Amino acid sequence: MIRSKVVSKLFVVMGIAALASSALAQDVVHAAAGVITRVDKTGKTIGVKTTEGAEEVFNYTEHTAVRDSREVAHSAKMGVVDTYFAGKEGSRVVVRYTGKGAEKTATLVDDFGKETLKTGRGTVTGVDKAAHTVAVKTDSGGEATYRLGNEGVVETDHGVVRASRYIAKEGDKVIIHYTEDEGGKVVRFFKKL
Repeated sequence: MIRSKVVSKLFVVMGIAALASSALAQDVVHAAAGVITRVDKTGKTIGVKTTEGAEEVFNYTEHTAVRDSREVAHSAKMGVVDTYFAGKEGSRVVVRYTGKGAEKTATLVDDFGKETLKTGRGTVTGVDKAAHTVAVKTDSGGEATYRLGNEGVVETDHGVVRASRYIAKEGDKVIIHYTEDEGGKVVRFFKKL
């Protein structure tokens, strides 16, 4: 009898662990960067043309947060989000989302306006872990150094991580979406190709 109770409890614990693992797997956050091509208030979606040339469609909900280029967060209430996206076609954004395929739901949209977010491509040539910077030889032959701060995210095989926690590897082919400030180039979205 004691053995059957132990086995029974073991199955309950295993079941809870499996459910928790399943829930975590569904909530992995990914990111995409590009330009807003369309906003559908009725369907509550935004279309984003990525730098790879694909159009991604993201649902938005009352839980979707929006931050503009001044790092001002906007309320997640549906009316505010609907209003915010009105007329945003052409804005450069980084969208953090959950889901895949046609069921991608935006959790956070960083809006950098039409001019601010820039894009670079190249090969990592150096990494300074202490300074949180990465040097990249660009496809055009130049070299640029980017700061990996808390503001940006890096897409990994397991979802996004804060840029400041990412360790790039020399030789990696990458695409970088960045802004510039008085301190130099700041990574907003970093992805290994």
